[in-house]
Amino acid sequence: MDINSWDWIFQLLGRLHPLVVHFPIGLLVVALFLEFLTLGGKRRGLREGINWMVFLGAAFAVLAAVLGWLLRTHDDYEGDLVMFHQNVGIATAVLAIVTGFLLRNTLKGKLATYLYYRFGLFATVLVLVVAGHLGANLTHGEDYLTSVLPHNQDVYDNERTKVLLAELKGLDSLSEVQQQDLNLGVRAILAHNCYQCHSENKQKGDLVLDNKRGVYQGGKSGPIIVEGRPEESEMFIRVSLPPDHDDVMPKKGKVLKDSEIKLIELWIKNGAKWSDGALKIFPEAELALSQPELPKSSLEKHPIDKIMDSYFKVKKIKWPEVVDDRTFIRRAYLDILGLLPEPLKIDEFVGNGDKGKRANLIDELLADKHNYTQHWLSFWNDILRNDYSGPGFITGGRKQITDWLYKSLMLNKPYDVMVKELINPTEASEGFIKGIKWRGLVNASQRTEMQAAQNIGQSLMGVNVKCASCHNSFVSNLTLEQSYGFASIFADSIMELNRCDMPIGKMAEVNFLYPELGSVEAESVKERLQLLSEVMVKPENGRLYRTITNRFWKRFMGRGIVEPVDEMDNEPWNADLLDWLAADFVNSGYDIKGLMKMIMTSKSYQLETTRMENQEDLQKGYVFEGPILRRLSAEQFSDAISQVVAPMFYAAAYDPNNEGLPFNRIWHREIKFDRDVLPEPGKRYFRKSFNLDGNKILAATALISVDHSYTLYLNGKKISEGSDWRKVDRLEVTDELVKGENIVAIEGNNEGTIANPAGILFAMKIQYVDGTELLVTSNDKWKSTDQQPEKGWVIAKFDDGSWPGVRNYGSSNWDKLVNFTFDTPEREFARASLVKQHPFMKVMGRPTRENVATTRDEQATLLQALELTNGEYFNGVLKEGAVEWIKKYGNRNEEIVLNLYQKTLGRNPTDKERGIMLSALQTDGKEEALQDLFWSIFISPEFQFIY
Repeated sequence: MDINSWDWIFQLLGRLHPLVVHFPIGLLVVALFLEFLTLGGKRRGLREGINWMVFLGAAFAVLAAVLGWLLRTHDDYEGDLVMFHQNVGIATAVLAIVTGFLLRNTLKGKLATYLYYRFGLFATVLVLVVAGHLGANLTHGEDYLTSVLPHNQDVYDNERTKVLLAELKGLDSLSEVQQQDLNLGVRAILAHNCYQCHSENKQKGDLVLDNKRGVYQGGKSGPIIVEGRPEESEMFIRVSLPPDHDDVMPKKGKVLKDSEIKLIELWIKNGAKWSDGALKIFPEAELALSQPELPKSSLEKHPIDKIMDSYFKVKKIKWPEVVDDRTFIRRAYLDILGLLPEPLKIDEFVGNGDKGKRANLIDELLADKHNYTQHWLSFWNDILRNDYSGPGFITGGRKQITDWLYKSLMLNKPYDVMVKELINPTEASEGFIKGIKWRGLVNASQRTEMQAAQNIGQSLMGVNVKCASCHNSFVSNLTLEQSYGFASIFADSIMELNRCDMPIGKMAEVNFLYPELGSVEAESVKERLQLLSEVMVKPENGRLYRTITNRFWKRFMGRGIVEPVDEMDNEPWNADLLDWLAADFVNSGYDIKGLMKMIMTSKSYQLETTRMENQEDLQKGYVFEGPILRRLSAEQFSDAISQVVAPMFYAAAYDPNNEGLPFNRIWHREIKFDRDVLPEPGKRYFRKSFNLDGNKILAATALISVDHSYTLYLNGKKISEGSDWRKVDRLEVTDELVKGENIVAIEGNNEGTIANPAGILFAMKIQYVDGTELLVTSNDKWKSTDQQPEKGWVIAKFDDGSWPGVRNYGSSNWDKLVNFTFDTPEREFARASLVKQHPFMKVMGRPTRENVATTRDEQATLLQALELTNGEYFNGVLKEGAVEWIKKYGNRNEEIVLNLYQKTLGRNPTDKERGIMLSALQTDGKEEALQDLFWSIFISPEFQFIY
């Protein structure tokens, strides 16, 4: 008997794989769950059951792997995805055997602890999950998970098939354009119904339908198309069989619609011609940008309102009401500056009878360069993935673009210039496309070149390159080849395409995602970046300008014209509005502040807010009826607290107002085993001498901050002491200086129980009548000792010759104190946008910026509620503020209540609110009562939302 006649047995055994494979999944997963229950020696009665599950799970894992191998080798399964699934399945079986072996040795006492076995079990289940996911992709298609997401559903419109069929049916001959449309229509049908089984990743029956070669070559049974003869073509025969026929395609109860079958028939009958045009399965926005004409029938004056007037008429909606002046000024201040308006400003604005006062206010706020920049820095930091420090697991950290970005916003640099400087960067702006350098080997989709493509695609172009970095995208028309072509612009060598991290033997060709805008091919990376920077900012690149326009609209209105804002191929709720705004932005010279003013001066921006969207609203379809209610961002909330109560932050990671003062902290040099180590707790003593000539002194000011506490002496006299390093003590010391030798002496104390950072930050500026200056700062010229010095160590005559020099710790452990400045007046707090990621702001929604972050979650979380209720940091600030307010107002409770309402809510309290507040303050524990009043205001919706 021919040995091949036994193949059916191996096929039968192979097809038992789906049945057997669920045994290890169930047994090993449940075993891991029960193992967690036994941690700490608990529930020992579960031990025997867990053991049996692990041993049986390992046996069935091996059996499933063997049967899976038989299924692949003796049935019609081919492709990279099949091989990947097989290899991960074999790895699962191997790990399961190792885990069983470790458990057996543990039970026999050869291993003293269950730790190794538990680690093996966890690793086995982890790999098992990956194998299961790959198996689901094979069975149900690679978009098995992603296809159910809300924005990925119903992307294929069968109505287009019907329209195309109606246009072409009955024609004696088809033009070249019609042949192309017919082929693309058929390929769209194949993409949505056949690729999950017949693609390069899964070649069932050796049939590949996602490229020209595969379609014409056919499968294991031979060609599937006979040109001009659909009745003889296997493709048409299979799709037109009855739904319950064993050989009908596609299987699994998913048969084609009549219009789809007829379109395939028409295509084969007309020669089954193949179009070289790219298949557009998903909707794709037009690239070109043109400015629509404004409706002439509208009586509205503002361009945006003319478009919205027409929109409201179509939707049969009456224009909503415009907000009052108090609401508008608070909204405008928070949107442009990120700060609350002062009560006097509110009163002046409300009392102003000028009809143009709202536009004038917007101009005034946009002209406040520093506050504008410090507020909008967060918006751009999120989008451009710029942070003040990189996470520890990233080799070398992350390169900042903060200085470049701050100056660009200060100068209101045109957007096209900003983009060009990001794409073809200087040293100051290259951090954007440099990408994260991960330690060791990384997934192919996380190479720095691919990260550059992903960052630019998402942040600037509103297109998802990440999905297409592993395979053809499931959410757009972007292909693996296109994403690698884009990434190759940033590569100094030829890149090989990797599908799901496996090389496919094809090399990438340098190209931009939208080649119709121009070529970017060149020999060097530098030349390619130059070309890309010019191509991307062309006015014809409507995608770039629609994307940024849409982002600003969402920032001011709470929802984009296109949602999500990173999926710009989605249908806008008003395409004319988006295109008009984007085109006007281009025509205005790419003026970002001009775009902001255009939106904010419209009546549409000034309408009363509507509630946030819920799932029911999204299902009905979005209709604009006014800006959506928005929560204060983490930075806005923090800055508002700082304005009203007490500084949330005293120090900034980036201080744009730095005078150039040395920001070096010094401390006694601690040495152990011939190495510098962290300072030990305890007191240390410091001296610095300097000479003054006979020039007459006009003024002398000293600044000091010591971590943790200090006592300062100048020429033997005690000048000040302090115990809060966050606060800079500013001291006038003109009268304490003498001609000749002067001495600064500091007793510093490092608190704690173990070694920890400590440092003295000191600067003294001496101004002479003739205009010259002398600056004395903390540096490595100071001397110190860790021994209690003799009496008189604070005067100039003391002999410190035996004292060693100090160690300069720089500023690595401390951010820059914003009040460490000789400028007047002093700034009261550090803007939250300038502060490194802080636990409080992270809880309140500020992203880590390890990835591009173009939106923040508006929904309140349980963690936020807990932080605002019981958070030590937040309540510590409220306590500090209560102390300061009592110092300022004493027992003037009426003033306290009035000022609190005016500063936070921009209005006077009602009689009822006033009564409750005054009653709460009538207590011996006034400090705690005031802290509670602060808290009650800050958690109120009226404070937390922008109305």
